[in-house]
Amino acid sequence: MGAIYLVRHGQASFGAADYDALSPRGFEQSTVVGTELLRRNVSFSQIRSGSLARQRDTAAAALKVLGTDVPVVEDPRWNEYDHVDIALHHACGAPQEDSRAYQGVLDAALTAWTSAGADGPCAETWPAFLARCRAALADLVASLGKGEHAVVFTSGGVIATVCGLLMGTPEAGLLKLNRVTVNGGITKLVSGRGGVTLLSFNEHPHFEADAASLLTYR
Repeated sequence: MGAIYLVRHGQASFGAADYDALSPRGFEQSTVVGTELLRRNVSFSQIRSGSLARQRDTAAAALKVLGTDVPVVEDPRWNEYDHVDIALHHACGAPQEDSRAYQGVLDAALTAWTSAGADGPCAETWPAFLARCRAALADLVASLGKGEHAVVFTSGGVIATVCGLLMGTPEAGLLKLNRVTVNGGITKLVSGRGGVTLLSFNEHPHFEADAASLLTYR
């Protein structure tokens, strides 16, 4: 069977003017991800990335280590939801000075976002986000030949939603899995005659032992 590896981007710049920029630790994490992918000795026929800077820069740093000649195809359908817009419309905004407090506000906003459905006030509603995640995965699967592998550099909300889709509970996937995804974590899907199956979620032993200081959730 072929496999699809979903990689969450490295740490972004939480609390800074430009959240989308990788932090110095984020660049380190991305390099470690590349080393981990190299260790797995997987040959990728497809490489995808969202169009956000933190996703593209994670891909660039990881692939520099991996040393592959396969081009990266940017696909904005792998982009994260707009957390600022969602927090603004469903929680009256949220300060980013306190990561733990912000997480609580974001959790509540995401719950309201999914509950609002197509009638939600955000520029991108939950059904629209869900549809693009489903379509991005379906198109990638369709592009793979028998036994071929792909890697996608994306974000926690997308990964959580895709995992939820594969388990039949996309809303629960987003709300329960999103908050525990680690920066640079690796989720593995397998694709075969029976369809796409979630094999592992949020693998991060590459951020344990000597690399434990690189483990972050935001």
